[in-house]
Amino acid sequence: MKIFLDTADLAEIRRAADANLIDGVTTNPSLMMKAAGGRDPLDVFLDICRTVDGPVSAEVVAVDKDTMIAEGRRLAEIHDNIVVKVPLTEDGLRACRALRAEGIRVNVTLCFSVAQAHLAAKAGATFISPFVGRIDDVSGDGMELISQIRQVYDNYGFDTEILAASIRHPQHVVQSLLLGADIATMPPKVLFQLLRHPLTDTGLAAFLADWKKLEKEL
Repeated sequence: MKIFLDTADLAEIRRAADANLIDGVTTNPSLMMKAAGGRDPLDVFLDICRTVDGPVSAEVVAVDKDTMIAEGRRLAEIHDNIVVKVPLTEDGLRACRALRAEGIRVNVTLCFSVAQAHLAAKAGATFISPFVGRIDDVSGDGMELISQIRQVYDNYGFDTEILAASIRHPQHVVQSLLLGADIATMPPKVLFQLLRHPLTDTGLAAFLADWKKLEKEL
């Protein structure tokens, strides 16, 4: 399973990329608002693309098909790594189909049902982004949605990749791995939580304590 970082914070992206922990980046207007400051968002997207050798999702902010297509084209011109992100609406799927016909990759976002995921795949989506954490927030089962989409896509041979989004904690990542999600996108906090385990910490402390008793340098 590929791991994407869900942020527009260049410092966090560089930190993860330097350790080769991530395969791409996802952003949205809210994340860009937090990270861009006074900078042009298009310049921020370019810096992210130069930092990560993989897909970088950049979201349109229009709600009608024609403007989505126009914005998508402009975003795609920034860098070959750009994936245009559109909402799972009728206009969004129309824009998805048009952009895919031009060879532009599309991430269809804000997916909350199997039926939506099926229609996005039929529209040619490169990635589908089910929001597992937001489903859990309303007493649903976000990971069950991942399982169901996996079954439908396998049943009918869709090439659309399942990108588990709105991940809130490491267990979401583990479940995504076990259920066969193609990608999980997560905030930096969750990514770096994956590295930590208390037994690793206690084991390292014991090794270092024993070495100190030798009173030798490496």
